[in-house]
Amino acid sequence: MKQPAPRTTTLTVAAVVLLGAAALGPSAHATQPADHGHQATRAALRALVEQGKLPGVAARAQDGKGKWSATAGYADTATDRKRSTAEHFRAASITKTFIATVLLQLEAEEKLSLDDTVERWLPGLVQGNGYDGSTITLRSLLNHTSGIANYTDDPTIARNSSGLGFPTHRYDTYTPEELVAAALKQPPHSDPENSPAYSNTNYVIAGMVIEKATGHTYAQEATRRIINPLKLRGTSFPGTTPQLPRPHPVGYSRLHQDAPDAEVIDATEQNMTWLGAAGDLISTTDDLNRFQHALIRGMLLPRAQMKEMLREVPDKEATGYGLGLEFAKLSCGIRVVGKTGRTNGSLSAMASTTDRTHRLTFNINGDWLPDSTLYTNVIEAEFCDTTPTQSRPQ
Repeated sequence: MKQPAPRTTTLTVAAVVLLGAAALGPSAHATQPADHGHQATRAALRALVEQGKLPGVAARAQDGKGKWSATAGYADTATDRKRSTAEHFRAASITKTFIATVLLQLEAEEKLSLDDTVERWLPGLVQGNGYDGSTITLRSLLNHTSGIANYTDDPTIARNSSGLGFPTHRYDTYTPEELVAAALKQPPHSDPENSPAYSNTNYVIAGMVIEKATGHTYAQEATRRIINPLKLRGTSFPGTTPQLPRPHPVGYSRLHQDAPDAEVIDATEQNMTWLGAAGDLISTTDDLNRFQHALIRGMLLPRAQMKEMLREVPDKEATGYGLGLEFAKLSCGIRVVGKTGRTNGSLSAMASTTDRTHRLTFNINGDWLPDSTLYTNVIEAEFCDTTPTQSRPQ
């Protein structure tokens, strides 16, 4: 998983692992009395809040010994309300795993093929300035080998959606066509097949393909195919609604500013059409753990499509991309697959071992990472049962 540069909206599982202000929170508190230890993870959660000067974090995991959960810090620093694993949060780019799953289901139903081109489904959408949608496949959208630029790098969109213009523009509505048009102002990435380039634009287009193939929005299809069958009662797509369902933490944001003394604002309310199919999902730690379990165990996709989803495309930073998923090898040799997400006021991750026996989801209600190892250490601690020096309470 990698720490995003300013004005991006994602953290990837593999790159952050490889990289190795709000009020400070209290020590991590278990939400179950007998949770098989997990002391290393507790220490990592405390350090994430205390050393990272983040408001709070909630985590839920399951392994062969059972389920456990813990929190650290606050959902609301003004009232000292503590974090809870029952809270709803913006899952951001974890949305991409849902979108990829829907497209793969449509392929299994022979309603489309991953080898279909963008031009076939959306004629004229991706053309000009070096782009040719007739050479870009649906598969390349899902594994970030399309070469299409990231619209969140557009200066105006970056400023208004997640930069200093956010307070004024937080309720703006964007159409998918507007987002794609902003991306195409930038030149395509060179040699994308050998050097994948993460782009939110890929998934905005994937959402448009779902609508064209089914006659329903990506949100309707994901709800019908994934959310309802799995009974993910805390998971939803907000559309233009800016509020989060209750209960939820306050989402604290530094608006993608790197300065440690940058002003922290309440970014809880926001119109998520600026991310759309690339990242507008709302969920809970329990729901995302349940989704991971169903997905990795092959309950949502036939064998052929599951194999496609888990087909890894490495990049020059050793980040492994699947279809809506990313891969990492931890310091203890364990291999995990999952997805992370970042938006204003929220930073999340879900990860599972490739042998399908152990999974973790956690959410931070702040969007800055002064030290990426603090984030990395939560994943290392849970799956490797290690407490790095950086994660120990001071």
